[in-house]
Amino acid sequence: MKADALRGHLDPLILAVVEHEPLHGYAIMEALQTRSGGELDLPTGTLYPALRRLERAGYLQSEWSTVSGRKRRTYQLTRAGGQALAGERSEWRTFSAVIEGVLRPGTSG
Repeated sequence: MKADALRGHLDPLILAVVEHEPLHGYAIMEALQTRSGGELDLPTGTLYPALRRLERAGYLQSEWSTVSGRKRRTYQLTRAGGQALAGERSEWRTFSAVIEGVLRPGTSG
């Protein structure tokens, strides 16, 4: 999938991945790839700025931990992030229904 296609959609995808459990950056990339059937393979240069942006916005909070001798920053959804994700899901349902209505074969205006 082209990176341009994700423009404007990356933040809610990240929020959805960390909705139920805290994850470190690499685990977030793996989860996005797995949940997308391998279609989303983000470079770290795309993911980490988005994580920092979401944290600054108050949608994620992070903490450092050491796992097997390696320091990792783990991200989890905040209450504000959960509310933002709910709003994004609602907007997505409306958007996808509108686009589907236009793209559906055999419809005319």
